[in-house]
Amino acid sequence: MRKIVGRTALGLTRTFVRMRDKLSSLVVAGAFERFGRNTVLARPWRLEGENRVALGNGCWLGPDSWIQCVPGPDGRTGSIRVGDRVTASGSLVLSSAASIVVHDDVLFARNVYVSDHIHGYDDTSRPVHEQGVAKVAPVVIDAGAWLGQNVVVCPGVTIGRGAVIGAGSVVNKDVPPYSVAVGAPARVVKTFDPAERTAELESKDLAHA
Repeated sequence: MRKIVGRTALGLTRTFVRMRDKLSSLVVAGAFERFGRNTVLARPWRLEGENRVALGNGCWLGPDSWIQCVPGPDGRTGSIRVGDRVTASGSLVLSSAASIVVHDDVLFARNVYVSDHIHGYDDTSRPVHEQGVAKVAPVVIDAGAWLGQNVVVCPGVTIGRGAVIGAGSVVNKDVPPYSVAVGAPARVVKTFDPAERTAELESKDLAHA
């Protein structure tokens, strides 16, 4: 009996959380430059400069995500463009003072940090947090990429289509399409031809048919 009650209560709680997140997403959607159909921004979240953020259709950004657009050194505010069906497990940080573009079907594990800028730190007479934004360079994450848990993406990086970034990696250089990169700093350990990979998977399926 206790198990039945527990499962029922858990199911009701999950339903409530889903409904709450969908409702809060509808409420906040108007503040964004674009907020796509069937996109959910799970609570709690932190937003700054959301009028410079465009989210595509069918996205799900998990709880504790922080989406931020701030002014760069030239005074212009950054922008964030997220494609369709982008999924983030939670605690995603997208921080822009220039431009961050995330293409369709990108998958973020928990605690991924993506920034197109860094703080200035040259003036030793002032704390870093008072020195404002220094280096800025656009970031692009191409379609179908997968970023593992605790990945950091640095300014000026392009992560290619279908690339996989291992957990805990710090990406400070471009990653080619259909490559696997790991480490801090991240280095490419494998690159594959998508056509050959598809043929390999199809042959395995036929072998088990």
